[in-house]
Amino acid sequence: MKEIEKQIYDVENQANITFPKLYTAFLKNIPKENVYDIAGTGICFYSYSDLIERNDTYEIKEYDPNFFMIGQDGDRGYFINAKDHMDETIYINDLGAIGSLAMIKEAKNIFDLIDKK
Repeated sequence: MKEIEKQIYDVENQANITFPKLYTAFLKNIPKENVYDIAGTGICFYSYSDLIERNDTYEIKEYDPNFFMIGQDGDRGYFINAKDHMDETIYINDLGAIGSLAMIKEAKNIFDLIDKK
């Protein structure tokens, strides 16, 4: 197993989640402690090394344990389904309303989201 795959696996274990396959493939290309920016949009996706800290900071598990935050655009977060690793859908929500507003489907998968932005 490559080192980055081991690190991603460790994050999955720590968060008690299995990432969707396409998202995992995408995540392997973000170097440790970096972000993937979609040019001109303000949208960034976190490296595996920052996922736990970002989810802890916004208390995602406490407010909406069905989702896991993978990126951000200002006060809006981007999420994957934490309970169904077969669901490649990317969701969006206001970070100040987690748990009180329903998640909104933004794209069918991470690559579709990047392509449409």
